[in-house]
Amino acid sequence: MTDPEPMICLKEVSKSFGKRGASAFVAVDRLDLQVGKGQMLALLGKTGCGKSTIFNMIAGLTEPTSGAVTVDGRNPFREFDSLRGKIAIVFQNDRLLPWRTAIENVELGLEMLNVPSHERQARAQRWLTTLGLRGHEHDYPHALSGGMRQRVSIARAFATDANILLCDEPFSALDEMTGRRLRAEFVKLVKDSGKTAVFITHSINEALEIGDRIVVLTRPATIAVDLPLTAGMSDAEKETVRGRIHGVLAA
Repeated sequence: MTDPEPMICLKEVSKSFGKRGASAFVAVDRLDLQVGKGQMLALLGKTGCGKSTIFNMIAGLTEPTSGAVTVDGRNPFREFDSLRGKIAIVFQNDRLLPWRTAIENVELGLEMLNVPSHERQARAQRWLTTLGLRGHEHDYPHALSGGMRQRVSIARAFATDANILLCDEPFSALDEMTGRRLRAEFVKLVKDSGKTAVFITHSINEALEIGDRIVVLTRPATIAVDLPLTAGMSDAEKETVRGRIHGVLAA
């Protein structure tokens, strides 16, 4: 029996910037990476290791110099429109529109998908309630705390019911306690809904809290370590993983 096709697949992918030849900057170098359906992958590495370049290729915002990227069996750059509604992105900053209320911001992606008004409002309200924002539906972003604004951003991503979530350090701007609470909520929502997620981070602790698999990148983006995690891991086992990752990043 063969394994099902991965939701996200990068095969022999390289990405260079600038002129070809010695002067080109190589951000990703012959990367092979597959993400299975329902997997929560934490993509970990130092600043400048190519995490964001990989993120942008998966999101269809840029094309690889060589190799192939597929998302749900499609080329995300050349078939960008066919993946509308199938991929949702949570950014480092909430990117809420300041002239729209919380519920109107959550509805934005649904508007772009031409979802009828009554259904947009119902879905937006449901996700705001799920994320603890009942009573703040009509607040504008300036009236919300940083953690609340990021909850609105997460609600916006989940409201589209996309199968794939791409997350670019979405909790890094929050204080430690708020970030920890949101990470726990986010993981539960992803698991409960059976979504596939790629979570970019430069924090070992965050990767251990988020991922059921951690891929550690070195520059230019190549896989140094690929570690599966299990829900029942002991603290000692986690410390062993932490030490291994730290050794790679410190080299």
